[in-house]
Amino acid sequence: MATEVTAAAEAAGHGGGLPLLSVVVLLAAAVLAVPLFRKMGLGSVLGYLAAGLAIGPFGLGFFHDPQAIIHVAELGVVLFLFVIGLEMQPSRIWAMRGEIFVLGFAQVLLAIALLTCVGLALGFPVAASFVSGTGFVLTSTAIVMQMLAERNEIALPKGRRIIAILLFEDLAIVPLLAMVAFLAPGGEEVTLPQRLAGVAIGLGCIAALVAAGRYLLNPMFAFLARFGGREVMTAAALLVVLGSALLMQWGGLSMAMGAFLAGVLLSESSFRHQLEADVEPFRGLLLGLFFLGVGMALDLRIIAGNWALIAICVPAYMLLKMLVIYCVGRTLRASRSEALERAVLMAQGGEFAFVLYSSAMQFGIINGQNNAVLTAIVIVSMVLTPLMVILHDRLAPKPAPSLDGVEAAQGLEARVLMIGFGRMGQIISQPLIARGHSISIIEKDPQTIRDANEFGFKIWYGDGARLDILHSAGAGNASLIIAVPGDREATTRIVELIKHEFPLVPVIARAFDREHALELIEAGADFQLRETLESAFVMGREALLQLGDDPDEVDEVMEEIRGRDAERFKMECVGGIFAGRDLLLSNRAD
Repeated sequence: MATEVTAAAEAAGHGGGLPLLSVVVLLAAAVLAVPLFRKMGLGSVLGYLAAGLAIGPFGLGFFHDPQAIIHVAELGVVLFLFVIGLEMQPSRIWAMRGEIFVLGFAQVLLAIALLTCVGLALGFPVAASFVSGTGFVLTSTAIVMQMLAERNEIALPKGRRIIAILLFEDLAIVPLLAMVAFLAPGGEEVTLPQRLAGVAIGLGCIAALVAAGRYLLNPMFAFLARFGGREVMTAAALLVVLGSALLMQWGGLSMAMGAFLAGVLLSESSFRHQLEADVEPFRGLLLGLFFLGVGMALDLRIIAGNWALIAICVPAYMLLKMLVIYCVGRTLRASRSEALERAVLMAQGGEFAFVLYSSAMQFGIINGQNNAVLTAIVIVSMVLTPLMVILHDRLAPKPAPSLDGVEAAQGLEARVLMIGFGRMGQIISQPLIARGHSISIIEKDPQTIRDANEFGFKIWYGDGARLDILHSAGAGNASLIIAVPGDREATTRIVELIKHEFPLVPVIARAFDREHALELIEAGADFQLRETLESAFVMGREALLQLGDDPDEVDEVMEEIRGRDAERFKMECVGGIFAGRDLLLSNRAD
């Protein structure tokens, strides 16, 4: 019986496809490594890469064919581009046409020219040097997009410019593969009609995808929404993404480009949000699997055997590419900080390099050893990029805000000092002004100050979390201080500082949530209010009235709910303060 159970377990764990044990190991590696690395401030990408290295051929040895995992997990990149496409309406793409072609073309062309010189300087043939440098020019879409998402920069102008460059690089893979075929021994035999036929096939696939997106996709999803189930909608979403990717691949184009175009075509559809929700779980899981595969593919034997060449090429390629990106950005009027950040984010080689190097090996431009070394160079650059981004964020000088038209707080005297003039501060100030109370307002965002000045408000520049600014703003002579900045940590710091330096001045503060309200009470705030509490009570009352409930009963219910909330908060507040005091006393005793 025991033998039969063991055999059954082995059959389950080592049956067809990816063994069950391997799936468990992949999930465990991600679950353990990613939160740990994020807690250390190193980011999820580096966590995935480290986990892949740990369980790969040169770690614990659970996997011996990481390339097979990478090929499957490349679908994560495809799904990521589909989700990005859903956020990009055709009008926005048209508005970005200059950035896609001007910025992308300039960066790719100059980077190819400069990185080719690395191979020539090391004594490699022209064709091999060109292929080596060109592959490294193609940035990792997966890494850059993941890091942009973690930094909440995808929707920002600087994020859209990076996306524009990545789109151009996706388009560039087609002519670059054609040039590899041309540079190969006997490549000159490829005729002009054959090249034109390849271009025509690619354009035909794009036209077919656009036509299908315009005339078929919306009716199909409308039909499925009416007669199909939720699982059928999910299957249809995956069908559209993977079908578009396959069509582009048949046409010699990038799979990611096909998925992106499909997303763009559906960006104005009424099913956009449901499609995004259906695809998102697969996208995140497969993208994480891609990073795990890249970590596994880091061949330590190749690195050890060619360490000198890799030690030269990795910094040479990365620094020269960063130089090109920075210079192109500055030439096209990007700020120093944006150009530097773009250079750091895009310094690595990408997954398309593997395709280009594999094609060059098939055509005899490079041999298998060269392909392994170049692949190792790209993977090492991928591993180094998250570390470089961390160093950039910690060491790069922060851009100083422009103080044109802004006056610093100095010698202010008013009955009320308000710190922060965001959406809450603007509303709170109105009854104070209406009743004729003198009020001084300080704000640390220069643009907010300039905008307020246009509406007749006199706002002074100053950071309320600094003691010297509080003295200059008249905090010591104020009858009341209102702390409503747009930052949670800053609010707590301001309350602590005021109650320490000016203990007799009452402070009312904005709380971002219940936990923050407890923090403010412990910091000494005389009054705090959760910013959504009262508005939620008002909306709840209105909802009951709209449903036809008796107004007197509604008021009674709301008063009961308000009282219960206040009682719970009071108990949490007392418990939190006592717990904090007990912890403080125990630490002192230790």
